[in-house]
Amino acid sequence: MSVRTGGRIGVGTYAYFWRHSSRVARPLTIEEMIDDAVGLGAEVFQICDYPAVADLAPERLDALAARARGAGIELELGTRGVEPAHLDRYLELAVRLGATLVRTMLTGGTAEATEQLAGVLPRYSAAGVTIALETYERVATHDLVGLVERIGHPNLGICLDPANCVAGLEHPDRVIDAAAAHVVNLHVKDFAFSRDEGWVGFRLAGSPLGEGRLDLDRLLDRVRPAERGINQIIEHWLPWQGDEARTVALEDRWTRDNLAYLRRRQ
Repeated sequence: MSVRTGGRIGVGTYAYFWRHSSRVARPLTIEEMIDDAVGLGAEVFQICDYPAVADLAPERLDALAARARGAGIELELGTRGVEPAHLDRYLELAVRLGATLVRTMLTGGTAEATEQLAGVLPRYSAAGVTIALETYERVATHDLVGLVERIGHPNLGICLDPANCVAGLEHPDRVIDAAAAHVVNLHVKDFAFSRDEGWVGFRLAGSPLGEGRLDLDRLLDRVRPAERGINQIIEHWLPWQGDEARTVALEDRWTRDNLAYLRRRQ
């Protein structure tokens, strides 16, 4: 059985979004991303929206788990959807990797999701793994919180990412306040608006942590991640910078700087 720890600061695959993508000449492997995170002093690495992990051979999964254990870094998983067969597969992966949290996102209605989640949660509970439903624009935060409260299972909570909900016309501060009591995982990324060329519309994109619209003080004060044992995962919305060299360099700098900034603010 996995034993959940929590309260750690780390990074996830979204902090390496371009460096492991097909846009670069040699994409980073999952092992290289974990090694880089270890080198940065990260305490947790979230393999999030990285479908290739589900196709890795058992021997490679075991090697990943051993690699993380040896480096003293905790692993988490992230996917999308709540179909029972899919969540069961990610539970298998979590157990194999020693991960105690699987972040996912609703892709359908909350009524159907309630039944699906209620069916798989006993298996997650038996394995000591928690499901974290992420806040994002397709599901109103009020509805997501309502689903979690209706099910009322200790192995179900919310992965809070206030930036996602801006596209659903929800104010990030209100998202933080509504979800805070049920948070079991944090995605920490800053964001800002800028005028499009010709002042026709706006663009919402990432920014270095502390330079955008995220009220990090409010987030930390309301959620109290260190006190409650909630892991904090650095992510980015970094636009492509025109070429590989500039994009890779800036992504690396954001990852390092944002991780250091979050540590200082604890």
